[in-house]
Amino acid sequence: MNNWGEKRYYSLDHYIKNTLGEKLYKISLDGGMTCPNRDGTLGKHGCIFCSSGGSGDFASDRNLSITEQLIQGRKRVERKHTGTSYIAYFQAYTNTYAPLPYLEKIFTEAIASPDIKVLSIATRPDCLSPEILKLLAQLNQIKPVWVELGLQTIHEKTADFIRRGYSLDVFEKSVYDLKNIGVQVIVHTILCLPNETTKMMLETIAYLNRLPIDGIKLQLLHVLKNTDLEKVYNSTPFYLPTLDEYLVLLGQLISNLRPDIVIHRLTGDGPKDLLLAPLWTGNKRLVLNRIQQYFKNADIWQGKEFACQNHSHSTN
Repeated sequence: MNNWGEKRYYSLDHYIKNTLGEKLYKISLDGGMTCPNRDGTLGKHGCIFCSSGGSGDFASDRNLSITEQLIQGRKRVERKHTGTSYIAYFQAYTNTYAPLPYLEKIFTEAIASPDIKVLSIATRPDCLSPEILKLLAQLNQIKPVWVELGLQTIHEKTADFIRRGYSLDVFEKSVYDLKNIGVQVIVHTILCLPNETTKMMLETIAYLNRLPIDGIKLQLLHVLKNTDLEKVYNSTPFYLPTLDEYLVLLGQLISNLRPDIVIHRLTGDGPKDLLLAPLWTGNKRLVLNRIQQYFKNADIWQGKEFACQNHSHSTN
């Protein structure tokens, strides 16, 4: 029997407290990167769902130094975080897409602070050269390094639609490369992408169960203003779940997830000034409370069916 506490799943909080001995809070940093899907290498518009902030809308000001961003981040979370330790999280854009000396400089600056216990880096699997892997291995000898890879889905038709820009074998190679240097791998998935059924999402989970990953982020698709996804949503509306439907879907996916995989996220909250749909995700506290209440129900693991594409358009 798993000792996960009241949450009934392997949460990030539970993992951190049991491995590092204290609660940590993430400070989102902006290393001033771009992305090969934006600078013309692969494309100029990014992934179809990505905002102009490159998924780093809650990160600090990129015009500040990393040290200054950490100071700013501590002040921003001081009312929420009563502890004394943090995770330095490079979130915006592709955080290994820069010259090696620059990456070494900013990553080393981040972990130099005694209250930073973990270095977390969000990147693309096609931006991990042997030289960068060597750097990550060296940093991992100083403090734990987590690398977050954006997979989103295993289904190539969907991947082409969202303009992911790399094939599944590239992702899989990066997972093994990172594990070979002792770095933790967290995989980002997006739920309810257009035309993906519950079966398809479960196939993504089953695929990840077979890989030596350490963590997963389960992110509901958001439609944000000024993205190409907004144009699709307005011209050819696709279904997004209600909160109740999303709870059923989460229960189904988590009950099929390998139990040693740490769940870093159960949903997400886009910036309220950019969020178009689903609007209920803007109330983060309510959503998290409803998730925990739902998961206390012992019947949720019995596989109720939910398929995003079987419903009419809604923006609840």
